[in-house]
Amino acid sequence: MNERLRLLFAEAVDIKFEHLQNSEMSIEIAYIAPLCEENKINDFIIVPFTKDAYPFQSQLDTNPEYRQVEDIAKWQELLLRGHVLIQANQIIYAFDASRIISIENPQTQVESAIQGPQLALSEDLNISLNLIRSMYPSPDLSVEEHTIGSLSKTPILALFDQRRVDPSVLDTVRDKLTSINVEMLHAAGELEKLLVGKRKHLFPTILITERPDRISKAISKGKVVILLKGNMFAIILPATFFDFMHAMEDDYDAYWMTRFLIFLRYASIVLTITLPALYISVVSYNPEVFRVQLAFSIAGSRSGVPYPSFVEVFIMLFMIETLIEASIRLPRYIGSTATTVGGLILGQAAQQAGLVSSIMIIVTSVVAISNFVIPVNSLSFAIRFLKYPLIAVSIFFGITGVAVGLFVYITYLCNLRSFGKPYMRIFGKLRPLEGDVGQVNVE
Repeated sequence: MNERLRLLFAEAVDIKFEHLQNSEMSIEIAYIAPLCEENKINDFIIVPFTKDAYPFQSQLDTNPEYRQVEDIAKWQELLLRGHVLIQANQIIYAFDASRIISIENPQTQVESAIQGPQLALSEDLNISLNLIRSMYPSPDLSVEEHTIGSLSKTPILALFDQRRVDPSVLDTVRDKLTSINVEMLHAAGELEKLLVGKRKHLFPTILITERPDRISKAISKGKVVILLKGNMFAIILPATFFDFMHAMEDDYDAYWMTRFLIFLRYASIVLTITLPALYISVVSYNPEVFRVQLAFSIAGSRSGVPYPSFVEVFIMLFMIETLIEASIRLPRYIGSTATTVGGLILGQAAQQAGLVSSIMIIVTSVVAISNFVIPVNSLSFAIRFLKYPLIAVSIFFGITGVAVGLFVYITYLCNLRSFGKPYMRIFGKLRPLEGDVGQVNVE
């Protein structure tokens, strides 16, 4: 065995070969040191082999942790997954001693948790499954394993409730997972793009989350959840527009307070999409929609600006988009301070230099703040883009163009599908039929 492995891993200095012998037998072991837990190798192989009280061959035959490997082609894959290969009496055994580097109890980083569970998913699939099964202790929870990536060999787990899941969605997910052909896969965002395919959507149709309570809630609604090894985020599908607008705190807060916050989010979306375009429309085409005093106030604030309103809008939006990207890319400890100071200085300097009006600074601030109200980041990033087509239309057609653009957006949303399910489904609810496993009724 060792001679064949030396040929396969000729240039690898981190693969270890050991020859052990006691009074009864001799064995050869091989493993890749960085991928294995040395304590496991010592406790389950070396120490039991050196003790004569219990024959090691009996342990190999009775302990299910030691699996016989009959296919030589699997040796390389097993070693790369952190297994130890053991040759005893011309029989090859594999023992899983893989070392998993992960945070034991990670806290939520992207989705803030005010109430409810504070724990997030882990990079270790076993820890993530422990969290999900603890919150969803149902015997109907099914777990399917897949592997994606010809080089990375990334393990994928698909979770669903077999009594509540939609069979058509489940079949579609299985087909897509088996048809993916890539070399490397490391992140949930990569898998999201592969599942969506070549279609370019304006809105995200797959929800990525790190919260196990959101996952358990999604499974109870008949959705499919996909976990990746080495990634703290899970994929939920199918997803609707209202799933992205739903924060888990909505399930924990008081009824009327929750409804107020939901209204605030939808109002914020309308503001961040339409406000720059409406500013251009009113200033350039339709000042009559405001009262005379407000129209004169806006015109007076723009008296020193030497170019049209749409140039002013593009300058300020470019500045705010740059600040947002800087806040994401800068180190955590200086990002918020640098962007806050930069935004204040740039805004005040631009106004004093006569490059933009004071009204435009207010509009830009409202747009930026409103965009941050959205609970899920993927939808927040999509909404950031949607205002620019409306701005382009408003330059030529004013308020009429903005109204037509909003109608096009709504029509597009109503026509959008997430794994065959309507993206704007409001009242449809998946409910299992009594006595029929895997069957779903839509109310």
